[in-house]
Order: sequence, then C-alpha cells, then structure tokens
Amino acid sequence: MKNTINLYRNAFPASQQRESALTIGNFDGVHLGHQRLLERVVQVASEKNLVPSVMTFLPHPREYFAFLEQRPELAPTRISSLRDKVCALANAGIEQVFLNRFNQQFATLGAEQFIEDILVHRLRTQWLYVGVDFRFGKKRSGDIALLRDASSHFGFEVETLEDVLDEQNQRYSSTELRNVLAFGNLDRASSYLGRPYEISGHVIHGKKLGRTIGYPTLNIRAMPRCALRSGIYVVAVKGLDGQMLPGIASLGVRPTVESDGKVLLEVHILDKTVSAYGKLITVAFLHYVRDEEKFPNLPTMIDAIRNDERIARNYFAVHGL
Repeated sequence: MKNTINLYRNAFPASQQRESALTIGNFDGVHLGHQRLLERVVQVASEKNLVPSVMTFLPHPREYFAFLEQRPELAPTRISSLRDKVCALANAGIEQVFLNRFNQQFATLGAEQFIEDILVHRLRTQWLYVGVDFRFGKKRSGDIALLRDASSHFGFEVETLEDVLDEQNQRYSSTELRNVLAFGNLDRASSYLGRPYEISGHVIHGKKLGRTIGYPTLNIRAMPRCALRSGIYVVAVKGLDGQMLPGIASLGVRPTVESDGKVLLEVHILDKTVSAYGKLITVAFLHYVRDEEKFPNLPTMIDAIRNDERIARNYFAVHGL
C-alpha cells in the first residue's frame, strides 16, 4: 500500500494542524544520503508525536538565481520531477511537504522573519533537522547559530546532520548524482539511489510514426533540463497490467523526425501491445545502449532500432526483469 502525503503549495496548513518535525532542502533525486536524513526525521516524529515534514523549493534556488542573472548554463539539471520527488518522500515516511515557490519575495525574506513567520507560526516546527552548513534568509544571512538562538526563544529544538558518506567515503550529493546521470552511468546511479533511476508521467498522443514502422511507443513528456543523458536505454515499465513490462526507450529531441527541441521519452514495450493513453506509468532505466542520433533516412533509423531491440532482448535474457 502506498503511503499518503499532503502537499501544500505556497500555503500552509490551518493552525489546528499537528506540530512538525521538519527538515529543509531541495531533495532532488531523494538519494541514499537524503534517505538517511529522512529516516531520522520519521524516527523523531514518531517519538515526539509530531508530523514528519519536508520544506522544499520550486525552482531550485540555484536555478532561480541563474536565470535572474541571465546565466542559464549555471542552472542545475533536474534529477526528478516534482511528482517523483514527492512520491520518493512519501516512500521514506514523510507525511507532509511544504512546496515554496522560490521567487523574489522568498529570496528577499529576512532570516529572522523566516524563522518566526514560517518555521514557528505557519509550520509549527517543534524539531528541526538541517545540515551543519545550512544557510537561509536574504543573502544567506541566517545560520545554525541564529537558529539555536531562536530555538531557545520560541521553544523548538535544532539538530544538525553531519555529512552522509557513501562506500567510497565520499559525501552523498545531488551534484554527484547529476554528473553520473549525465554520463548515462546507471549502475552508479542505482547504487546512489538505492533503486533504479526512474521517470514517471502520463502517456500522451504522439505522431504515431512508431506504429507505422512496427515499433509503437508510449510517449511521456520529460521534465525540462532532465539530468539523464539523452539516448537509447533498456527499460522496465510499471503501471500497466499490474506487472513490470520489458522495453526499449529513447530519451531526447528525436532529431531525425522533429525540429522543435522538446525532450520526449518514447517507450516501446517488447512483445505486447497496450492502450495506455492518459495512464500514469513509471519507466525504470536499466542499461544505457547508445547516444541519440540523427539518421539520414527512415530505413537507416529502422535498422538502428532493430539493433537496439536485439540488445534489449539480450539484456533481459541475461538479467531478467
């Protein structure tokens, strides 16, 4: 059974809501480092009869400032969509997520005002868990010392988190996960996430070219600036027929047949025809096959697709689903 979660967008629960055990961050990818942190939040919430809660932001603050300064190349790529992030937080035991629109108003909020108005009065924070280098408020003026001063005044607790290290004694970070995905290194990404890398979405109508060449596809819009390298992948599909289905997928802008530059995820399911328009599916990426290519003509593209299919079948023959 899936965990339920309450999502508040730029709004906060009524004052009669229970008090919060809160952590704050972007949680892009919800990797094993995040999961360790969330375990502690859920544990303390249970002990103190609080609601395990997360405050997060859209867009990422670095993305906001990158576009504000007209330096879009500095904006981080996105590991997960909001839907996938919230689902991962729910699976970790979080019961409420406060999603703040990171805009000029929020970026210029004073550190003391953030503590009193948001943490204390709106979110009713009784226990706060943040990293030792956590900064907040206008020009990042707020720090742990300010939080500790405020906690004694307003009556909440502050606990700080040391870095969570991986098997190589390196700090878990979303930046490193983005780098791994940019190279299509799915084994490393899986070890970082504790699960295969996944993208979910509702199946939309495409141009239906695939079915005319014998490879019908389920099409999903990928999030802008998706962190995963564009290319061809062996995948498993969840959300149809109550079972995992083997497939081969293309993530990219389809340069042979399109020129609009929009990123699309196209999934061909092996040995099965399904009607899935409007359905929410999850695509798990298992193996990187090759880069996306622009082919000179359709027959050349079809030959490449047939070879991709052979690679996928060989993968499943060895590894199964």
